[in-house]
Amino acid sequence: MSIDPHVALQSLVAALDEHLTAASQRRGDKDPVVEAAYLAIADAFELYEEVLYDAYGEVTPLEIYEDDDDDFDSFDDDDAPT
Repeated sequence: MSIDPHVALQSLVAALDEHLTAASQRRGDKDPVVEAAYLAIADAFELYEEVLYDAYGEVTPLEIYEDDDDDFDSFDDDDAPT
């Protein structure tokens, strides 16, 4: 892969920022803008992990949480951030 890890990291940070903006302007439980931003984070993260590994043989301690049933309502009350 020929993408610089710094560029991939910048894309991940931008995706996180876009998600924050979308979440702060959410229009209902299934807002398509929030869902798209959520998926953009996952895509940017996977790319970052790949180029980081290719460049340095290193990975992050993070994982993409996948729930095919419902990505947004998957937290139990005990799992919700405080």
